[in-house]
Amino acid sequence: MWKITNEQMFRIISTIILTLLTIITLLPILLIVIASLTDEQTLLSNGYSFIPEKFSLDAYYYMIKQGAVILKAYGVTITVTVIGTIASVLITTMLAYPMSRKGFKYRNVLSFFVFFTMLFNGGIVASYIMWSNFMHIKNSLFALMLPNYLVTAFNVFLVRNYFMNAIPDSIIESAKIDGAKELTIFMKIVLPLSTPVVATISLFTALIYWNDWTNGLYYITDAQYYGIQNLLIKIMNNVQFLKSGSANLIGVGNIDLPGTSVRMAMAVVGILPIVILYPFIQKHFVKGVVIGAIKG
Repeated sequence: MWKITNEQMFRIISTIILTLLTIITLLPILLIVIASLTDEQTLLSNGYSFIPEKFSLDAYYYMIKQGAVILKAYGVTITVTVIGTIASVLITTMLAYPMSRKGFKYRNVLSFFVFFTMLFNGGIVASYIMWSNFMHIKNSLFALMLPNYLVTAFNVFLVRNYFMNAIPDSIIESAKIDGAKELTIFMKIVLPLSTPVVATISLFTALIYWNDWTNGLYYITDAQYYGIQNLLIKIMNNVQFLKSGSANLIGVGNIDLPGTSVRMAMAVVGILPIVILYPFIQKHFVKGVVIGAIKG
């Protein structure tokens, strides 16, 4: 008679639990996609449903009419995400490297200053005054890259711990004996051995930049610098305005626009690129988080 071992039982139970959690996680996303394909009146009458009475592509037709503007906003967001992520990864890893070196005299002082930023900050008003009046980055791509997200303490400590736990000191010492300088060791030895944690913080940072709308709200008034998130908010506000009584007061009349389904379509448009990208870096994600989270 076939006997199930404790390890096999653990794997079976874990698989069942994770499968259920995956289904629970995917159901809201599926509901958003279906709602974006549902007729507006059906949504208003019957609410959200996985099997709607009537399908409609009106929301996507409306989005297609805004196609040129949306593509431009995608260009802004992609540019900010790519450049911001590369800059953030370089700065983060270069800051974490000396913090991980036991021979660096001021590593604890540097770690304290980085950790301090996790506990205290100047607040929104002070940050706005600094970036606007002193750094003069309003209405530029720098306004979407520099504030808040370029370097985060969490990522720095994640990388530092990975360097301390996953890269043996003997490799670095051997490189020094061969005459390699710190920059050479960092670029040619440490970074190539740190693919998992680099992929992990790259994903974290790219998600933050892609989903960010607060920097655009605070620092961008010129429409040519709108990213996809800020543009979608603007389109949604326009749809709500045209469907509201305010539009009638200024003579626009009754406007039949798919307000609710447009919201869902916008969510689909916003998350689709990340959904496509994630599977390619997922294999590095778990290892980078697990090793980097170990206290060094």
